[in-house]
Amino acid sequence: MTTDVQELSAKAAAVAPGTFRHTVIAAAKRFKSSWVELGKLLTKVRDEAQYEAWGYPTFEAYCLAELRIRKNTALKLTRSFSFLDKHEPERVARVVQDEDSGAGEQAPPPWEVVQVLADAEERGQLSAQEYKSIRDSIWNPDSQVSELRKELTERFPVPETKASPAQELKRLAGLARKLATELHGNRSVPKAVAERADALADDVAELASAKAEA
Repeated sequence: MTTDVQELSAKAAAVAPGTFRHTVIAAAKRFKSSWVELGKLLTKVRDEAQYEAWGYPTFEAYCLAELRIRKNTALKLTRSFSFLDKHEPERVARVVQDEDSGAGEQAPPPWEVVQVLADAEERGQLSAQEYKSIRDSIWNPDSQVSELRKELTERFPVPETKASPAQELKRLAGLARKLATELHGNRSVPKAVAERADALADDVAELASAKAEA
């Protein structure tokens, strides 16, 4: 049993059985095989701010401290569930019912695959019609997760974002400062050379600041 699972077991033992809080912890323990159930519960915890009643200031703090789930993972789970529930509400209901009963007859698509589609839809790349054209492949239990994810990632690529002149100058200023610091720390580099690197870093930083204010 892993450390996270042991901690979750201890937390579950300290929370009253039958309560909603206990249900969420139990779902977190079954996370790898029951991501849809956990995604649904986490979405409710977040939307209804139930974590506040349990003594946590934020949803992210609750997920990390009580469920051992990092912020990015919680975000991916809730977004993936919301996407699937939007497009396949009846199937999602059957998945959750199977997970609750332990039947496991209606296997959900891998959440890594659903996450790619949720991101694509958010960027406006995936329409309802396009989802229908690929739905059979993502619900196919024989599909290879890595291959399917690669195929979808290539079909819905993340657009390249070009850095603004100000951002590029800021990046270069950081590199110049890092070089100057490393030169100062190298005994083989004459002090005069390191000082020129300092001056260069200052000049680039001033350029970046002026560009940002322009």
